[in-house]
Amino acid sequence: MVKVLLIFLGFLSLGLGGLGIILPGLPTTPFILLSAGLFLRSSETLYLRLVRHRVFGKYLRQYEREKGMSLRVKLLSILVMWTMISLSFYRISHLHFRMTLLALGLIGTIVMGFIVKTIIPDPTDSASDRGDKEG
Repeated sequence: MVKVLLIFLGFLSLGLGGLGIILPGLPTTPFILLSAGLFLRSSETLYLRLVRHRVFGKYLRQYEREKGMSLRVKLLSILVMWTMISLSFYRISHLHFRMTLLALGLIGTIVMGFIVKTIIPDPTDSASDRGDKEG
């Protein structure tokens, strides 16, 4: 039963991520990452299909390569997301759509801010890149 719920939530999150590609204010990456995590815990087949997907796979491969996102990229993503949400909120007069938009924005912010790992640059990497190695 838990597996079925995780798969359902994975598809729901994937759908929201797909909508985020075309709808301003709706984030894509956090929902795709959430889908991957849910599929990883429920269905290896669905997880592998998602990672190999021609559109969504690039988000996951980039995240896997970087093992997270830098604070700068996270903050910029959240800023752009809320800017677009604000513009959409201004143009939408229906209360239910506004509340949905705000709820999705909060989910995106929570995922980006607290679930997606923040990468902190290693100061020793910059020294080794310059050739300042000992020995």
